[in-house]
Formats: sequence, structure tokens, C-alpha cells
Amino acid sequence: MTAKKPDLLIPESTEVLLAIQERRRRQAVIHARRSPYLAAGLEGVNLDHVCQPEEWAKLPILNKDDLRALSPQDFYQEFCIGSRTEVSEYWRSGGSTGRPLFYPRTAEDVRFGMAGFMRVLDLAGFGDDDIVHMSLPLGIHPAGHMMARAGCQLGNGMVWAGGGNNLPSPAQIDLINLFAPTAWIGMASYGIQLGNLARSEGVDTSASSIAKILCTAEPLSVSKRKKLSDIWGASVHDSFGMTELMMLAGEDAAHDGFRFWADFCYPEVVDQETYEPVGEGEEGLLLVTSLVTNNMTPFIRWNTGDIVAMRPGQPQNSPYDVFPVIKHAHRTAGFVKVRGANIGFTDFEDLMFRRDDVADFRAEVISENDRDELDIHVEFAETTERGTAEADLKSDVKRAFEVTPRVVHVPKGTVARAFEGQIKPARFTDKRSS
Repeated sequence: MTAKKPDLLIPESTEVLLAIQERRRRQAVIHARRSPYLAAGLEGVNLDHVCQPEEWAKLPILNKDDLRALSPQDFYQEFCIGSRTEVSEYWRSGGSTGRPLFYPRTAEDVRFGMAGFMRVLDLAGFGDDDIVHMSLPLGIHPAGHMMARAGCQLGNGMVWAGGGNNLPSPAQIDLINLFAPTAWIGMASYGIQLGNLARSEGVDTSASSIAKILCTAEPLSVSKRKKLSDIWGASVHDSFGMTELMMLAGEDAAHDGFRFWADFCYPEVVDQETYEPVGEGEEGLLLVTSLVTNNMTPFIRWNTGDIVAMRPGQPQNSPYDVFPVIKHAHRTAGFVKVRGANIGFTDFEDLMFRRDDVADFRAEVISENDRDELDIHVEFAETTERGTAEADLKSDVKRAFEVTPRVVHVPKGTVARAFEGQIKPARFTDKRSS
């Protein structure tokens, strides 16, 4: 007998969504006033009119660097609210730079957080007839264990493989061959690495049992999506979240942006300089206020660092039509400077994965003979004429980034093995300070 689907708490209409937002925004400010760190900045805010634009604009904007400037003790004593006895679990902040923060979560926080993850799976078409190989890292960072638990609650058959740091990639490939999963979850980069490693061992991944893929935790460009889809012969959905808040959004069948859970977190898109709201569909900085996972960490107007546009989504005759769509333009961080030229990681990845002759790659910036060099370690496709491909690649990089790289050819599976054990693969490494 098919189990009853859990209640995903989706508002029945836009009117209901707006009413939920208004009630929860007011409560979010009440929570924030309990935080010594935030209280002074909220003294002049009128709770009776807090949802009015001019009153809401009085709320301070929170930045991660400001919180990182606090000592761990001050973070828990000055920013967080509630008592230690209310803590159900801790979530480690994501990202690869700066000192990590560990956010306490109550049982109520986790309940709503679980709904956010279940929505992403449901929206991507994961059902109780799916066997799912889950390759997100397992541990104190929440993405892996929350995704796996959410899948279990939806009735998916979950293979809790974890990332390459939890279970070596060859063992993951063995499990995929053994269990014949219908779906895979993980970071897109790891999906590409896993597929390339499998191919190097003679596995025809394009004919595998995996029919759908759900990604998260890193930007997914058009070319990267296509590369991942082609390797596994599967449809690809993306999702978007952050540890400070929760799993925030997922793609529907239109793949034209993320349906954003605006009943769980209140989104604003503002000008990067003035913090004034931008028009519908215009690009701006994404600020997010937690409306349900704020029982201990009262994040208000959190500066995500993401540049996005927000608008209504294409109707899909789905309960999720009630949610707005957020579409990313780019992140404000993620680049390296080589000989005075800025190389954006996402743009560089996009250039590489657009090329059919590139199976996988990693890049290093080194200092040699007082000169910065960009070395690209490339696995070329088997049918590639290496000399021509290397020359074309150098020309493409020079034209796009004004830097001529050195191309290092490496055998199949080399890049995947180099990434083995890393939670977030360091596809770009700056070795100039080492």
C-alpha cells in the first residue's frame, strides 16, 4: 500500500501566502528583538506597521562577515535566542572561506526545514517508487542528512552514500551498479566526477538506471547541466538553500528559475548600493528574512550575496504555482586574479563545460619565475585530437579572460581521484601563497 504523502504545508492561494507572510514577518521581528545583538537596531520599529515598506526598511541588514567578527561565545550569547535545552541539532555554515558558524536548531526549526527539503524533492518528481542514491556529504552540514531524511519521509528508497569524503567514489559506483537507483542527488561537480570515473572503468553511464538528478550547493550553469545530463542520460533539476535559513527553493518543469518558499522565508530584491527595492524582474541583491527556522537564530534581512531577479513563474498547473520565481544572475564572490585579469569561477566553468572535447578539468594558479601562470589540467574526450584541442582551448581562454593558460593533459579519472575526499571539490586552487 502506498503511504500517504506528508503535508508539505503549501499555501492554497496567493492571498493565503500573503496573509502567512504578514503574520510571520511580524513574529520574526518579535523574535529578533530578543537578540541583544539586534535589539538596539529595532527599537524604533513600529510592530503594528512593520510590514509597510517604509517601516520594514528600518530593519538592519545582516551580513555574514559581521557575525563572523563575533567570538563564538558572543555569537551564542549576543545573537542567538532561546536556551541550550531547546537545541535539537546544530547546522554548520556552508561555503569554503572564512570561519564556519554553527547554527542551533530547535525541533520546530527542523520540522519546517524538513518541509523545505521535501518540497524540493516533490517538485523534482521524486516519488515513493524511486530508489535514490544520495551523494551529498553527511555530517554536521545539514544538506546531506536533511535531504536523506526528507526522502525517507516521502517514501523514497534512500541510499545514504554521502560524498566522496564519506564513501570513496569507486564504492559509490559499485552501489549504483548494485542497487540500480532511478535517481541521484548531489553537487553537480561530483556528479560529473563520478560519471567520468565510472566511464574510465568501462561503465556506460548514459545507459544507467538513473533517470533524474537533483543538484544543490553550487551554481549550475547551462553547460554544466548539459554535461551532467549527457553523462548520466538523465533529466536534471537544481535547488537552492543556505544553512543560515533552510532549503529555500527548487526548480519546476519549466527550469526557468527557482520556486521560492516565500511562506517560510521572506525575499527582497534590492539595489546593491542604496538597498532600495528594484522592480519586478530587475536584477538586485537578495535579502532574506527567516520566518520559520528563527526560533534560535533570528535572521532578518540576511544579505545572501546573491544577485537575482524575482517575478511570477510560468503556470504549471501545480500547487507550487503560488510561489514566486527567483533567477540567479551571478554571485558577488568566486574569482581569482591572474596577471591583473579577473577570472570568475562560474564563467570559467561554463566555458570549459561548453566544450564537447573536455570531459573534466581542474585549474591551478601558481607563481613560477616571478610570473603568475594559469594551469588547466584537462581530461579530453577519447576521440579528441589533442594538439588541436589544446590550441583551441588556449585561444578560447585568452579571448574570454585575457590570459593564455598552460594546458596539462591528464588521463581519464585523474580529476575525479584528485577531488576524492573533499566536501566541496576545489576545482580552482590558488597556490601562489603556498
